This record gives sequence, C-alpha cells and structure tokens, in this order.
Amino acid sequence: MDLFKRYKIINVVTVFAVTTFFGCESNFKEVQKINVTEFTPSGDADKVNLKYTDSGLIKVVLLSPKMLDFSTVNFPFTEFPKGIDVTLYDDKGKKTRVTSNYAISYKVTGIIDLQGKVKITTEQGQTLETEQLYYDQKNEWFFTEKKFKFTDIKGSSNGQGIDFSKDFKIINSQRLTGEFDSAQ
Repeated sequence: MDLFKRYKIINVVTVFAVTTFFGCESNFKEVQKINVTEFTPSGDADKVNLKYTDSGLIKVVLLSPKMLDFSTVNFPFTEFPKGIDVTLYDDKGKKTRVTSNYAISYKVTGIIDLQGKVKITTEQGQTLETEQLYYDQKNEWFFTEKKFKFTDIKGSSNGQGIDFSKDFKIINSQRLTGEFDSAQ
C-alpha cells in the first residue's frame, strides 16, 4: 500500500505542475509582448535613386532596391535591407563606388553600418573587400575590425582591422599580410 500512495502522490504533483505550467504559459507570452517594441517604418520606398548635391555638384548617388525610414523612433535610422550601391564624388569629380548587401544609417551618430560582401572601388584602381565596414559621415572615415582584402596597383594584402580616409590617402591597417611592389 505504501508503494500505491507514493505513485498517487507523484501523479497528483505531476498533474498540478502541468496545470500550473500551461496556466502560466499564456500569461508568460503576454509579459514577453510587453517588453517587445515593434518598429514600423515611417517611410518605405522601392527602387531608390537619391542624389546629394552641394553647390550644384553631385557629391553622392545612392541606389537601393528598398529603403525603410525609421525617423520617428527614439534612435532614428534608415535601413537598406536589400543592399546599396553608392557612388561618392570628390571635389575633382573622381568616383569611389561602395556596394554592400545590407546597410543601416544612424541619423544621430552619422555612422553607416555596411554588411555582407562590402566592396569599395576607386577610379585609381584601389579595391577593398570585407564582410562589414563602418563609415563615419562627419569625419569621412571608414573602419572595420573584420578581415579584409585590399588591392591597388602596388599589389594586394589581407588583414584584420583597417581604417582609412574616404579617398584612401590615409590607411591604417592591422595584422597585415601580402605582397607589394615598392618600386612603383
């Protein structure tokens, strides 16, 4: 009889625990929803073709299949979930092309986060490829801690961690390997 009572108590405890678990599951899901903030874009555009001009000269052309504007949230940003293709023009009209599979631009900080097959190509034949790259719009400065490949007329190099000016005139790289022809 002692064994029968033990099984009866275990069954009662199990039924009570299962009832309590399923009874609280609904409330738990509601509590989870309270902590989730849903972002809805205040603007949504397809096939974007933006041109930024200064003193009548085109400085930037941005192309993207999709743009989402979240300018009404506490930390406003613009998202390009299907990537970007940006052409930057310097004062002499020389072009630098930047492409990535995804981009997000934070309005308050002026930082652009480029992700997925990021590639920068200049008219001078310089190319940088990486999986993630940040661009500081205010200082016109690119940087990443990810692995990268840099190629120019002197050769190519690989490394992890690089920062450089928009025009590639100043380049600081870390953990660099590669071959360069110093005669050119």
